[in-house]
Amino acid sequence: MNANDLREKTVDELRDLLASMKKESFNLRFQQATGQLENTAAVRNARRNAAKVKTILNEKAAAAAE
Repeated sequence: MNANDLREKTVDELRDLLASMKKESFNLRFQQATGQLENTAAVRNARRNAAKVKTILNEKAAAAAE
């Protein structure tokens, strides 16, 4: 996930993307808890990608407030 690609998206698209990332993160945590997760790095990547989207949303909110 590239930050420049995220900056080109609208706020609504970013919110939808964030919601889907949270669902994915939940599913990964559930798989990890039940011992079914093979790629443990996926949890970390999902968390980081969600943080990138949140950062871009905050940047857009700050720019709109000015």
